[in-house]
Amino acid sequence: MSTSTPPRSRTTTTSAPARSRTASPFTGVRAVAAALMAAVAGTALLDAPAPTAVPPPPRAATRAAAAAEAVRTVAAPGAPASAASTSAASAVSTPVHFTGKAFDTCEAPSVETMRAWRGSPYGAVGIYFAGRGRGCPGQRELGPGWVASVQAMGWRLLPVFVGSQAPCVEAPAKKPFAIGSDPWGQGTREAGDAVRAARALGLDTSSPLYLDIESYRRGDAPCAATTLSFVRAWNREVRRLGYLPGFYSSADTGVRDIEAQRKAGTADLPAVMWFARWLGKPALATEPALAPAAWTPRARIHQYAGNVAESYGGHRLVIDRNAVDAPVARLTTARAGSAPASRTSVPSSSSGSRASVPSSSPVVARDPARP
Repeated sequence: MSTSTPPRSRTTTTSAPARSRTASPFTGVRAVAAALMAAVAGTALLDAPAPTAVPPPPRAATRAAAAAEAVRTVAAPGAPASAASTSAASAVSTPVHFTGKAFDTCEAPSVETMRAWRGSPYGAVGIYFAGRGRGCPGQRELGPGWVASVQAMGWRLLPVFVGSQAPCVEAPAKKPFAIGSDPWGQGTREAGDAVRAARALGLDTSSPLYLDIESYRRGDAPCAATTLSFVRAWNREVRRLGYLPGFYSSADTGVRDIEAQRKAGTADLPAVMWFARWLGKPALATEPALAPAAWTPRARIHQYAGNVAESYGGHRLVIDRNAVDAPVARLTTARAGSAPASRTSVPSSSSGSRASVPSSSPVVARDPARP
């Protein structure tokens, strides 16, 4: 990548039984005391330290917590319902989806470039908003004002977090960012970093945050196990904090390994799958590394070409091309008059929801998931 999830139901509320006006005043006191005790217990559970090894999925302590978890949880398709545990205190909101073409590029373009590119076939853009492993950590343009401005233009955002990488990562530039000896703890901490950075940009709860794990050596079982522990911890914490964990990687390494875990019923897997296979044309539904029903509906992104130069309105960028049928970011403050992303129309050059690639489009024939 340019160094680079099913909807949740809304809360259904039920009114509490009406109390008799003649009830004893001590009844109210006892109820308040019970509520305070329950709140203290819940806070203790939420503040408990993360384990240092891969733990079993947590169980809800009470029926109320279980109900809240059911509302807020988006488990990986095909995984057990316990795969995603979230905080009952998280605000309830509904993910926003986009179907069409997207591009990603290492550094967020200027507002002027984004305005000029509204004449392109693309309706969404990947932004590298945080993470110690980003290829372009400066991001001179990226900030809350940029996010609000491009969203108001009609762009939809795919936030990408490039943090620690597999110990056997192939790209030399990523080796300094290898996962350490405590992958679960490290994944949890970096998930917190991702959520704080997302909030600072004005990205609201239920926004997807896509974890970028670059291509790594196949067949290295210890490396894959370390990486999986990191990814699962990151996913769990992102969910707990009210966001959707997405996952980006090469189809033949990270994606293939996560799919194997899905088939095994492993918990804490991603809610959205962004796979890189540079075929030159979109193939959302026919990726051989994924079962046809895996990460469906509306939970897939295919990066189908990379390192492609394109120009619109006199502004040239080197980009990766993506076909999207997945959640995009929500902003904490919606601009008046902005249309919902789920209704964003795909430019006329697209064929249905997945745009075809012009025959003159160059495609770089090398491994995807680049630094």
